[in-house]
Amino acid sequence: MKKHLNTLYITSEEAYLRKERETFVVEINNEKVFQAPTHSIENIVCFGFKPLTPALMAYCTENNVGISYLSENGKFLARVYGAQHGNVLLRKAQYAISDDESQSLAIARPVIAAKVSNYRNLLLRHQRNHPDSPDIEGIISTANTMGRRLANIQQTESLDELRGYEGECATLYFGVLSSLITTQQEDFIFTQRTKRPPLDPANALLSFLYAILVNDVRSALETVGLDPQVGFLHQLRPGRPSLALDIMEEFRAYLGDRIMLNLINLKQVTKKDFDIRESGEVRMSDDARKTVLNAYQKRKQEEITHPFLDEKMTIGLLPHVQAQLLARYIRGDISEYPPFYLK
Repeated sequence: MKKHLNTLYITSEEAYLRKERETFVVEINNEKVFQAPTHSIENIVCFGFKPLTPALMAYCTENNVGISYLSENGKFLARVYGAQHGNVLLRKAQYAISDDESQSLAIARPVIAAKVSNYRNLLLRHQRNHPDSPDIEGIISTANTMGRRLANIQQTESLDELRGYEGECATLYFGVLSSLITTQQEDFIFTQRTKRPPLDPANALLSFLYAILVNDVRSALETVGLDPQVGFLHQLRPGRPSLALDIMEEFRAYLGDRIMLNLINLKQVTKKDFDIRESGEVRMSDDARKTVLNAYQKRKQEEITHPFLDEKMTIGLLPHVQAQLLARYIRGDISEYPPFYLK
């Protein structure tokens, strides 16, 4: 089993990264502020373009340490690649499946079923923990409708039909998501999902979490030799990591929405952590981004028993495990792809 390593997030505009012997070093204003062994870091994620020494970049490309550049809000900008070592036969099989709708549907259908089930699990969890919630009837009704849609999803015969059910369930879910916010309700009103740009603090949190999550999934897919650009549900588009977006669907509720809700409900972020621009776009402060990243990293260190493998592992390994299972399915080693379901 792969070992869960750390992701180094660089948020400071003054940060400078270099390699010193067998360690990565971060300096700010010529002062060393962070140092870690190279073998403990799996990915380096920079918010904005930060200076990296050629020696550090060479080490990363030769040792499969990912270097990604994201905007302040988490939008993907670029990724540094070394020589491609992926299995060409695996990718060839991946491309063949992507070109065949029925084969693509065989993967996309369970992925969306898991996404909807995990959304529903989050609603039912709130129902159990907050049975006296003023909006409990709406939450129960939405969960019941999503349960019925799961049966429809299992019987879909086209990708367009599947996308229709996925869109309907997402609309239903986001329509009651605000009810899962139990504190700071007036400051974190969520009425609908807004992405580019996010128009309220809750959406800003979700967009940021989804951005770092898709980067983790992208890295996991590359590690097992799959092409993150070629998916089965999300359509091909230049620059879009379609397969990473496909597999990310399984984790939205677990590694996105739950962290967002905890940050708000535990008052780890507040309204003052957000800035509303003239355009209506909402941006997080530097401190808020660090709080989110810390919460995300802490979550990844927790342990879980994988529902399919029945093995204990850190949550941070889940994208890698799902990437491995997908590769096994594409190679024909297993009869169907088992997505990640919450228990």
